[in-house]
Amino acid sequence: MVDFLAENNHCGQAILRIVSCGNAIIAELLRLSEFVPGVFRLRNKADQQKYGDIIFDFSYFKGPELWEEKLEAKPDLQDLDDEFRENNIEILTRFYLAFQSVHKYIVDLNRYLDDLNEGIYIQQTIETVLLNEDGKQLLCEALYLYGVMLLVIDQKIEGEVRERMLVSYYRYSAARSADSNMDDICKLLRSTGYSSQPGAKRPANYPESYFSRVPINETFISMVIGRLRSDDIYNQVSAYPLPEHRSVALAPQAAMLYVALYFDASILHTQQAKMREIVDKYFPDNWVISIYMGMCVNLAEVWEPYKAAKMALNYTLDLSNVKEQASRCASVRERVHTQVQQFLKEGCLREELVLDNIPKLLNCLRDCNVAIRWMMLHTADSAYDPNNKRLRQIKDQVQTDSKYNPKILFQLLLDIAQFEFILKEMFKQMLSEKQTKWESYKTEGSERMTELADVFSGVKPLTRVEKNENLQAWFREIAKQIMSLDYDDSTAAGRKTVQLIQALEEVQEFHQLESNLQICQFLADTRKFLHQMIRTINIKEEVLITMQIVGDLSYAWQLIDSFTFIMQESIRASPSMVTKLRATFLKLASALDMPLLRINQANSPDLLSVSQYYSGELVSYVRKVLQIIPESMFTSLLKIIKLQTHDIIEVPTRLDKDKLRDYAQLGPRYEVAKLTHAISIFTEGILMMKTTLVGIIKVDPKQLLEDGIRKELVKRVALALHRGLIFNPRAKPSELMPKLKDMAATMDGFHRSFEYIQDYVNIYGLKIWQEEVSRIINYNVEQECNSFLRTKIQDWQSMYQSTHIPIPAFAPVDESATFIGRLCREILRITDPKSACYIDQLNTWYDLRTHQEVSNSRLFSEIQDTLGTFGLNGLDRLLCFMIVKELQNFLSMFQKTVLRDKGVHDALKSLTNAVNPLKGIVANCVKVYSTAVTKTQRIWPAYLDAIMKVGQMQILRRQIANELNYSCRFDSKHLAAALENLNEAILADIEAHYQDPSLPYPKEDNTLLYEITAYLEAAGIHTPLNKIYITTKRLPYFPIVNFLFLISQLPKLQYNKNLGMVCRKLADPIDWPPLVLGLLTLLKQFHSRYTEQFLALIGQFVRSMMGQCTSQKVPEMPADVVGALLFLEDYVRYTKLPRRVVEAHVPSFIFDEFRTVM
Repeated sequence: MVDFLAENNHCGQAILRIVSCGNAIIAELLRLSEFVPGVFRLRNKADQQKYGDIIFDFSYFKGPELWEEKLEAKPDLQDLDDEFRENNIEILTRFYLAFQSVHKYIVDLNRYLDDLNEGIYIQQTIETVLLNEDGKQLLCEALYLYGVMLLVIDQKIEGEVRERMLVSYYRYSAARSADSNMDDICKLLRSTGYSSQPGAKRPANYPESYFSRVPINETFISMVIGRLRSDDIYNQVSAYPLPEHRSVALAPQAAMLYVALYFDASILHTQQAKMREIVDKYFPDNWVISIYMGMCVNLAEVWEPYKAAKMALNYTLDLSNVKEQASRCASVRERVHTQVQQFLKEGCLREELVLDNIPKLLNCLRDCNVAIRWMMLHTADSAYDPNNKRLRQIKDQVQTDSKYNPKILFQLLLDIAQFEFILKEMFKQMLSEKQTKWESYKTEGSERMTELADVFSGVKPLTRVEKNENLQAWFREIAKQIMSLDYDDSTAAGRKTVQLIQALEEVQEFHQLESNLQICQFLADTRKFLHQMIRTINIKEEVLITMQIVGDLSYAWQLIDSFTFIMQESIRASPSMVTKLRATFLKLASALDMPLLRINQANSPDLLSVSQYYSGELVSYVRKVLQIIPESMFTSLLKIIKLQTHDIIEVPTRLDKDKLRDYAQLGPRYEVAKLTHAISIFTEGILMMKTTLVGIIKVDPKQLLEDGIRKELVKRVALALHRGLIFNPRAKPSELMPKLKDMAATMDGFHRSFEYIQDYVNIYGLKIWQEEVSRIINYNVEQECNSFLRTKIQDWQSMYQSTHIPIPAFAPVDESATFIGRLCREILRITDPKSACYIDQLNTWYDLRTHQEVSNSRLFSEIQDTLGTFGLNGLDRLLCFMIVKELQNFLSMFQKTVLRDKGVHDALKSLTNAVNPLKGIVANCVKVYSTAVTKTQRIWPAYLDAIMKVGQMQILRRQIANELNYSCRFDSKHLAAALENLNEAILADIEAHYQDPSLPYPKEDNTLLYEITAYLEAAGIHTPLNKIYITTKRLPYFPIVNFLFLISQLPKLQYNKNLGMVCRKLADPIDWPPLVLGLLTLLKQFHSRYTEQFLALIGQFVRSMMGQCTSQKVPEMPADVVGALLFLEDYVRYTKLPRRVVEAHVPSFIFDEFRTVM
């Protein structure tokens, strides 16, 4: 018969593909369960209020039109719904595909069973497949994996969350109409009412009603359960010959049977004989089982609702049986622990001893692993519901009678893992050298015999040995026989070797050769070599396979976490413990074999992703355990920082010898040395762990240490920034500068200590510091900017977030999401143009009422000291987003209040007619302008507010750019010079291209301009005022509205010779620089012709007003004209444009006259 798994056997390949796919689906479900968007849980009030109206469960399907109409009736909700779709459609699609694959799996399995029944696979039926060993395993696994999938989904992704996600996907997905499976998937995965929360009540008929949602061939279920009940489908019993180990040998099969029984719950309910048989075979001495990759269940709890199952289990759960099993386990544990410790003593596990005692060693391994398995499963907290009195009683009994001590159990696990590791390595080496050694022993033995033959020939002189031709011939024959032994025919060779050993013993006795010690020695050596040949030929791969089966630790995939604290404490006490832990992690890695076996056999492309998932999980756990080393290091580091900054006095360059004792400070210096030594010992511990392959991921201890140090640094720095930059908005004066100074001192402490410690732990301290601090700040800026983005950047999409070195996210304490937002908003609060005025020449803000200094250019130097260049750059980026938001709000306000207001519209129309042509002079200008201003009065407060905010942020951006450029020129003068030259060269090339298009220009796919911009902004080589923040369309009346706005605000300001334009009344606050810069920024967003018209209108205003005032006897320049001219002066100064731009609209003699006023 053709091998069932052969590539040309379509029947075997089809079921193998299904089972392989099942294992991959479970890995994907487990992976996705960590990425369920929190918003679908609707746990807190804020989420319920915000998203409650756009996230629906399956009640939506009763009347989708009704729900959609409700949404359409509210534009705000519709907008939120669109934003929610953009942010979540990617992850929803991934979840939907996983859910769809579960449904497809069972459909494929049912189709395969139908094909078997219909005879599509020639000469194959369910019965014949079940007769084949591989076929039997695969069919049983296929049903079992489907059950596991459903259980995993219900445990990891709550029913309500599933429903909400499926409805959201249905609403948002464009392909929903084409997907005919949607209904079936929803029916399969609708909420079961089950909750994984502790103490939650189990729904009635759960999980059998859930398992029966898609009908499966009953004959198939019955036959699978029959096979699982009666057969040893994996032939595991051969690895566990002792009868008391039978339940462990059959444990994988018991887990499959447990799941399969839910597909035919009548057995659990009523068929007592079958349940009795099942319990007697699989659960006579255990009641806590591992189903799949460490998912544990307690049969005492889960079989409670089933009459037959409960009755069958009563004997196992009888307290006398519990006591007997626990006591037996305790005595075995004590016995084998002594044995294992004995074996692990230096020099005990030698090759000869191992080869002579293989059965003894394997028995020790079996006893030890069985005891650990029983103890770990039956004492696990997760297996017992604390609210169930009977379960509590059983657990207490187990812990008492088994003398349970987690530390002792963990020590045993460590020792057996080390023992297994050494044995496996020895066996692997012996197997690889087996033939070479056997051949060398054969040659040695044969040569000894040949030499003896020569001795008896009388030719070789050996003391007092007479010539004996018979013996000579006999020894030559023996040499020939030894050489004729064949390695490939090990059975015949073994038998012959034994006969040769006997012959050599006999020749010694019969020919009285004992008298000659040298001959005796030769014979003894040859016998030894022959013995070694027998030992060597007995080294079989089966021993390694048995060790692999016996050493399985997959049941502890999740339970091992309960030992994390013990592991960490033992590492803290003795860092060299890490080397022992390595063996434990490798033992745990054996759990990967189970889900990967079928995927590998099927040559599935899923092999890599599934391997990566499980290996990644295990490596994450290794990192979690070993994180205690960086944590302990940083605890010591904090003490060093404290000693260095507070206790140890800096030694001056010159000092009197009588003061030497005071400066010596031997106590504190000894303390620093002791702490430093402790740190270096910790790092030594982790570096002792050799490079290890965990699953398919290579774990380099040096990298582990560095990542651990980075993780701890990120955790502490992020926490310090979060706590240190919280401001009280009511504080007078602002807490900004004191908190920045404190924060700078904290960061400096971290920086100095890191610099100090880098040589002791052999890491690049400065590189790590800069990379991680920049990552923290950039991540926080990104999260803060998310509030301005429609499509948010999720954590898993962020280029700054990392799974191994995560940046912690903290709950917001105010409207800002992060510390960078709080810092930015505090700066904006204290420099608000309504309460402070900005003096451009001094780069300083003053309080309008008290005239006290509020902030100056030192502020950004302080931020540079605290957060570095990244912090300033991040602040700048955040201000950009705020400006964009402000400008967008401004445009929507312009649309609503200016263009849709009929009164305003008419006033603008009549003013436009009055001022045309712009080159002329407006007749009766005072009346024309004042009428227009009066009619549009109500739109200016909101307009002023928006302009001032933009202007204020532009001033801050200019100050940031100034600080960045200043520090770049000081700290990196070559970089600054290179960037400036490159920038000028690129601009020159681009200008040349526009004059002559045949010259080169960066292509669309060239990232040069994009990349150089990032560098220029970081070095402060950019002009915030020239930036285009938003794309705009043509707006009617835009120049005239801005002109009217400007002249409506001029009466609120007055000219001061020292300070320029200042606010006239405190009750009506207005600040000149933000006003000018705000208007300038706004105009920059539109076509330059709008700016031209705007300047022409101001020019016309100046000319008209001057024309009217010259008719007076003593002409005096009106205040509004002074303001308008000052605006033009500032406009030229800020934009760095040539003067002819404004002199085209205002004659130069008016400017000359204006300067005499100044």
